[in-house]
Amino acid sequence: MAVPAGDITELLRFWQSGDRDAEARLFELLLPDLRRIAGRCFRNERTEHTLQPTALVNEAFLRLAKARNVEWRDRGHFLAIAARVMRRYLIDHARSRPNAPLLPIEGLPEGLLAHHSPLEIAIAVDALLDELGKASPQQRSVVELKFFLGLTDEEAADSLGLKLHTLQREWYRARYWLFERLNAEPWNKKPTATSES
Repeated sequence: MAVPAGDITELLRFWQSGDRDAEARLFELLLPDLRRIAGRCFRNERTEHTLQPTALVNEAFLRLAKARNVEWRDRGHFLAIAARVMRRYLIDHARSRPNAPLLPIEGLPEGLLAHHSPLEIAIAVDALLDELGKASPQQRSVVELKFFLGLTDEEAADSLGLKLHTLQREWYRARYWLFERLNAEPWNKKPTATSES
């Protein structure tokens, strides 16, 4: 049964004010969405991954429960933040295991893929998303939902409450912004041979 968006928004407000019943009800109502997000996070991960989607959902919700300073706007805002928390948690987990293979990052300029490990690229994209979020929180959310979670344009637009055309425009702008900065970052420069005099 679908829950009206207004109900989720109201529950988020009650939860923010410390209502434990609202927290339990929110978790119950949003659990299918959180599981779907976690499932997408793990879609291309190795089968012997030490984390499981259920553990990722639980960890994300625990971290979100501690975020008392967030002013939750609506369901889409909550799910975008949840996606960000899951992504960061997986990146932190990968950092603790530097030889662990990561999911392939498609659509990046070939030069990046040739000279850097997937972990280096994921960490660089993660840092750039913080910068992008300062300029356009909406574009950052679009990237998180499309790039990291693999949502379709329609799913991402629905999650963020955007028209499909607006979502597609923001996705294009955000990708351009990211690719431009990834190509310009000092870590992406190829070593040059120096001639001896």
